Amino acid sequence: MKDLNALMQQAQAMQQKLQDAQAKMAETTAEGTSGGGLVSIALKGPGEITSVKIDDSLMTPGEGEILADLIVAAHADAKRKLDEVNNALMREAAGPMAGMNIPGMPKLF
Repeated sequence: MKDLNALMQQAQAMQQKLQDAQAKMAETTAEGTSGGGLVSIALKGPGEITSVKIDDSLMTPGEGEILADLIVAAHADAKRKLDEVNNALMREAAGPMAGMNIPGMPKLF
């Protein structure tokens, strides 16, 4: 019976760690850039865009397609960075359970 109680306590502790990690993820930010810094995009939480900065040199007629490509590239860069941080937070929270594939449970990074 002690083993079951210990297991339940460990599960509750892990659940709390996962909830704490999710709260941190909601506040995590990342900035991506493209065009050598001509465009930058900041993301928060699951990918919400919080700011876009565009260098004035790109604000000329005929640069729309280039600007659009740079915005997409900056977003992809920021999203990759945000995902890396969020994945690290979840791996840390999951502890020894990270990477385990338990039937009926979501995979914990």
